[in-house]
Amino acid sequence: MLYDVVIIGGGPAGLTAGLYAARGRLKSLLIEKALTGGLVTTTEWVENYPGFEEGVTGAELAQKMEKQAVRFGLEIIQGTVVDISLNGNIKKITLEADKFYEAKSIILTTGAHPRLLKIEGENEFRGKGVSYCATCDGAFYKGSNIAVVGGGDSAVQEAIFLTKFAETVYIIHRREQLRAEKILQERAHANPKIKFIWNSVPERITGDNIGVNALHLRDVKTGEKSSINVQGVFIYIGYNPNTEFLKGLVPLNGSNYIITDENMHTSVPGIFAAGDVRSKPLKQIATAVGDGATAAMAAEKYIEENF
Repeated sequence: MLYDVVIIGGGPAGLTAGLYAARGRLKSLLIEKALTGGLVTTTEWVENYPGFEEGVTGAELAQKMEKQAVRFGLEIIQGTVVDISLNGNIKKITLEADKFYEAKSIILTTGAHPRLLKIEGENEFRGKGVSYCATCDGAFYKGSNIAVVGGGDSAVQEAIFLTKFAETVYIIHRREQLRAEKILQERAHANPKIKFIWNSVPERITGDNIGVNALHLRDVKTGEKSSINVQGVFIYIGYNPNTEFLKGLVPLNGSNYIITDENMHTSVPGIFAAGDVRSKPLKQIATAVGDGATAAMAAEKYIEENF
């Protein structure tokens, strides 16, 4: 079946692109390999998205976006894209089990996934004390001691959230001050359950058959080593883009993010990218939404001029 637009990835950028494309009467399909809404669904509370003055849960925001796009005719399916090939102006999108779709244009909105520490014990205790999602796993740590690794918005926001359950939350950061926005820093410093360990990086995670029981640290200035007794380690040290499957289809920057122009067009005619998978300075829900709208409008113009 030939679609006007196939959108790969169902986060805020993809859902917005789908909304604009479907509302523009383009035959539109969105393919999502996991949960529609993307990483926003793992965010406990969103305070900086316009229109929700009291804030909104990430799951609720994603659900509203999906319902709105579907109402205008966006088709959504679950599947994993394994290959994209070109046949003239037509793009072939192949999924697992050799199922495929064809499209006049593609919008890549595959987002990013959490970066790993790549230290001893991380894989061994994943799901048994090591986590990348406080919203998913925080409630399992009631009365426990928890370490949060990172100093950006996600790390600090999730550390604050984890104080609902934990006895103590340690924020481990390799620098002397946080990188998170000021309002989050103020809340973290004011929270009596949060303690800070500065200029330190994790070196090992240890535990037993039950789960994690310690995080081993190294001071980046002195080299001194120390350990803290924790039952959970939540890791927020940034993200890597989901671009592995593209296999050289479109140009990437040095960090493997997709390079586009201001209209979200890649250097390949008819292939666009939007959201956190794109090379850009600010990665937020609001910027992803703007990217998605721009990509859909650019795709519509491309189709008008080429088909």
